[in-house]
Amino acid sequence: MPEITILNEQELRQIISLDKAAVDCIENAFRLLATKNVVMPPILSFHVPDHNGEVDVKTAYVPGIDSFAIKMSPGFFDNPKLGLPSLNGLMVLFSSITGIVESVLLDNGYLTDVRTAAAGAVAAKWLSRENSSVAGIVGTGTQARLQLKALCLVRNLERAFVWGRNDAKAEKYAAECSKEYGLDIQVANTIDDLMEQSDIVVTTTPSQVPLISAAQLRPGQHITAMGTDADYKTELAADVIPAADLYVCDTLTQCRKQGELRPAIAAGLLDSAAIFPELGGVVAGHHTGRRSDQDITICDLTGTGVQDTAIATFARERAQDADIGTHFNS
Repeated sequence: MPEITILNEQELRQIISLDKAAVDCIENAFRLLATKNVVMPPILSFHVPDHNGEVDVKTAYVPGIDSFAIKMSPGFFDNPKLGLPSLNGLMVLFSSITGIVESVLLDNGYLTDVRTAAAGAVAAKWLSRENSSVAGIVGTGTQARLQLKALCLVRNLERAFVWGRNDAKAEKYAAECSKEYGLDIQVANTIDDLMEQSDIVVTTTPSQVPLISAAQLRPGQHITAMGTDADYKTELAADVIPAADLYVCDTLTQCRKQGELRPAIAAGLLDSAAIFPELGGVVAGHHTGRRSDQDITICDLTGTGVQDTAIATFARERAQDADIGTHFNS
């Protein structure tokens, strides 16, 4: 019988981290999405309103990657009040040739955290000014920390600003990340202050009300919006995308339904059939990215099954090389 490998979060943390290799893995995933006949069904997603929760199921078959992952990702955002993490979940990896289960990755959302942050690095690499030196992070959670780390992999940052609804969490973020990343990190009193100072802005919240408006944009700025991945979330006001010089999404179909494109369409500011470049197309050279240092650019990241297949396969390969995990015959 085929052998199945089970990897837990601790084991996965030993072999996968947010580093250049992970960024390269996700960058290649976006390139494949733009250049291969990828099969990526719509996200299966539902809300659990009674408990401030949501569940997403994502997958993709990617020619050139010999496995495919199905990821189940619950996010219950009141969990910290119970002493539990907001995100958890797992990935199941199947052979693309036989469909047989190869690995079960009990990552509790860790691989999703890594691949999401790596996507932020890819967006900044291709769309922000090369001389960007000041980051602005909206949010104070795990992804807020990882997005700053990801930016440090692709840009020479000197300073950063953070804004969060909870002042104590923002102060803790600034103190801990300053030490970890060797940056001068200050707490912004308002999002206005953060936007005024930042070359690259990353929004990382599950907000259901807009946080940034067009009036706050400034020439040369890049925004990566990665918190809006469901049709009840929004971080950018409807007027932001129309005000930008370049809007890029991870997948146009998803962003029309679940990303920041949705409220702009709903407000009548953009046509529902309007075509915008995807990040993979920019990476593959099919579309031009930033044209000048004065451009305002936006990247809308809703998360894709291609990223999950890529990071899960990468983890399986690393586990084989390191000879770790629990193996058994099904």
